[in-house]
Amino acid sequence: MNLVWQGRSNPLTWWWGFLTLVSGANIAAWFVLYREFQNSPLGGASGPADTQSMLLLCAAYVFGCAFRSVLPRADVQRICLFNTWLSSVMIGRTVATIAEVCFAAQWVIIMGQLGRMTGAGSTVNASLAILPLIVIAECFSWYAVLTRNFLLNAIENSLWAVAFFIIAIGLCRLLPEFNGPVRVALVIAIVGIAGYLAFLVTIDVPMYLSRWRAGLAEGSKLLGIIEGLRDVSTRWVVTHDIEHWKGEIAWMSLYFSAAVWASLALCVVYTLDSHLPQYRTEAAAMSRPVAGDLQRVAIRAP
Repeated sequence: MNLVWQGRSNPLTWWWGFLTLVSGANIAAWFVLYREFQNSPLGGASGPADTQSMLLLCAAYVFGCAFRSVLPRADVQRICLFNTWLSSVMIGRTVATIAEVCFAAQWVIIMGQLGRMTGAGSTVNASLAILPLIVIAECFSWYAVLTRNFLLNAIENSLWAVAFFIIAIGLCRLLPEFNGPVRVALVIAIVGIAGYLAFLVTIDVPMYLSRWRAGLAEGSKLLGIIEGLRDVSTRWVVTHDIEHWKGEIAWMSLYFSAAVWASLALCVVYTLDSHLPQYRTEAAAMSRPVAGDLQRVAIRAP
């Protein structure tokens, strides 16, 4: 790897240093969670095996984002910071796909867990839509990368917006069910999702649409699937020009920091499953008798 460009005068140095530092801290945080919860009696909804699964899903996202932080690349443009085969777009996009599907699966599990705990059927139903939407978004992402068509990136990120809008609705349904720190955590999550949606709608999706229009105006050639597969496997352009990275810095910085913190937080929520009922609101808890109560009522009935 050529580190000549890493001088204090190059803003890319500071950006890359930020990404690397945050990624190291995120990995350390995951190992702390792993040590605390892998065999903890305070673990998830069904025991240590389920907790281990959630930790593995989180690991895929944390380590996948760390890999993409240390070796940044812009897939459609085929640009990267380091001249190494690990900067191959094929490798980077594969890692990203696995990580993002695992992140979506974390949300499905958490929303299903909280929805079943509170009897919030709408939250459970909302959770069922998340993974299919993200899988479809990943298909658009791959097609965009292979063909170099930015319009498909706009569609991809629009699907992410729809998925997280659904998540926000499901979390809003849970607000009356909890008080104390759990309600605070729900509010923080909803506010964070609102900020993410605002970023997608006002900055990210319009950026890809403007790139698509610029490509049409310039008569840029789109690639076929086979040609694209060859291209993503063999071509990457090393550039340390800040102008080439300006459009990527904002979303990468947020994605590889705040989104990873969300993944770690979901892991913590899952492993503390047995503690969550104590934060149920009294009215919500009284309005939904537990299974044992229903069984006793049935036995007493004439």
